[in-house]
Amino acid sequence: MKTIDHIPTSKIQRASKLVQTGAKIGVNYVKFYGNKLVQSEEEAKEKLNESNAEDIYNGLKTMKGSALKVAQMLSMEKNILPRAYVEKFSLSQFSVPPLSAPLVVKSFKKYFGKHPYEIFDDFNLEAVNAASIGQVHKAEYKGETLAVKIQYPGISDSISSDLALVKPIAIKMFNIKGKDSDKYFEEVEEKLTEETNYHLEFQQSEEIAAACGHILNLKFPTYYKTLSTERILTMSWMEGLHLSEFTQKPFAADIGNQLGQALWDFYMYQIHSLKKVHADPHPGNFLISPKNELIVIDFGCMKTIPEDFYVPYFELAKKENIDNPDVFENKLYELEILRRDDSPKEIVFFKALFHEMLSLFTQPFQEEYFDFSDGDFFGKIADLGAKYAKSAELKDMNGNRGSKHFIYINRTFFGLYNLMHDLKAQRVKINNY
Repeated sequence: MKTIDHIPTSKIQRASKLVQTGAKIGVNYVKFYGNKLVQSEEEAKEKLNESNAEDIYNGLKTMKGSALKVAQMLSMEKNILPRAYVEKFSLSQFSVPPLSAPLVVKSFKKYFGKHPYEIFDDFNLEAVNAASIGQVHKAEYKGETLAVKIQYPGISDSISSDLALVKPIAIKMFNIKGKDSDKYFEEVEEKLTEETNYHLEFQQSEEIAAACGHILNLKFPTYYKTLSTERILTMSWMEGLHLSEFTQKPFAADIGNQLGQALWDFYMYQIHSLKKVHADPHPGNFLISPKNELIVIDFGCMKTIPEDFYVPYFELAKKENIDNPDVFENKLYELEILRRDDSPKEIVFFKALFHEMLSLFTQPFQEEYFDFSDGDFFGKIADLGAKYAKSAELKDMNGNRGSKHFIYINRTFFGLYNLMHDLKAQRVKINNY
């Protein structure tokens, strides 16, 4: 894969890159209107989506950092984005152009004051994979094979400016109104900033590995403090396939069930026992070992769940509360889904929307065992997403609603459900944690 010798880091450079991408998208729309004259609307739209996804991804992959991280987050929204975007943005999970060898050496000299060959017995200057915030290299040290994650230069300094560029697009896309909408962007900025702090990731990795070590068929790397800095993180090398690579090949149903149960137990134990959860459940953060064990390899994004959010959130996972109109409405206010300044029309609309949504999404929690391979269940989720994506009535409503904690908790559950479906886990014990 072609390497990168330079990453735009200034606000002007990164804004300029987005403007160039926007110009390409404008050309794609001109072609779209021409194609509609000779093709069906559906064929022309699919071609437009493919061209836009390609150009957006090509622009973001050279910027890396939070701009590319947003694409990674969107790739998990399989029921919201068109297929072309999901397929292209999924590449950001672990397959983007890596830094060139000179830039890798420059990073080591900056943070260790040494060339990597002066630290490790052997070091491969060619990255084995690269994602949105950093890339991984293979190294040898005192008889151990290690994985060394190197953060891209300038990424931590560009988060605020990147989000400022993305904010107008997000406000339009999600119909966010109101003066208190900044809380959502502040939450995302805080988490992205934490992801660039490898001292924090080291601490979180050790804490979660120790707390979850009892879960069957679940493994974690060992981290090396003396070989890590705030921008370079070293851990033991874990043999295995990325979860997305594993699920593309045939595997036995009992293996899918075993891996699915391990993944589900891992998340439920964190959420209900630790009140802190790995909030980045995309396939690039999980490996499947040769022994069919689930390996978790990234703890940069962890979300603490405050009690005043946890309680009403999971009270709404109970069918008796969903079906009790008074309790249901009170919980919606507690979770800031309903607002005191809502009009009667907005109250009726959002109560109906969330009743339909929660009645579907919480089905796994109503059962002792759940079949995540069930195509009907995921088909209904896709249909519901499509229904409200096309809703003209929703576009007229204030989309600024819900606690800021929804951003990463909902992301966690959407990602978890998708991974469970990819593993075709058919018989998962829900309260096994």
